[in-house]
Amino acid sequence: MYSALNKFNLQPTLIGKIIRLSPLKENHFNDLFMAASDPLIWQQHPNPDRYKESVFKNFFSEALKSGGAFVVIDLKTEKIIGSSRYYDLDLQKSQVVIGYTFLMRKYWGGVYNRELKSLMLEHAFGFVKTVHFHVDEKNTRSQIAMEKIGGRRTGEFCKPGSKQLTLIYTIEKIIN
Repeated sequence: MYSALNKFNLQPTLIGKIIRLSPLKENHFNDLFMAASDPLIWQQHPNPDRYKESVFKNFFSEALKSGGAFVVIDLKTEKIIGSSRYYDLDLQKSQVVIGYTFLMRKYWGGVYNRELKSLMLEHAFGFVKTVHFHVDEKNTRSQIAMEKIGGRRTGEFCKPGSKQLTLIYTIEKIIN
């Protein structure tokens, strides 16, 4: 049952077959920046210069403040290969958002992102019925990835004062 009494831990350690999600810590900055320093990762992103250290510092600081951010660690190498986070948790509406996800390019193409999202979805569905993902309208790679994991486009929005259109993809818990 979904209940506010069940505290949604926004930063558990989640372990799969090929990756581990660990709570983001201050001492992860250098390794996470190394994973993020490829300009092609950010090419379709609304912040295409996030590969620059000065810009990445803001992303990292916001991720720490969020209380829901993870580093993604390759279990074979024990290296940080990316990041993701939970945000906008609303237990009244029984929903949360997963986003700010990136992986190093050598980990693109399916299995790593699929396991990352599966781990986060499985955890979230212990507390909420609905998970949303926010994807920039220009980020076709992420849109395709969302469809591959079963996300369906359910809406869109622009942040106040912005012309940047964000698409909303949704996955709902299947109740048998």
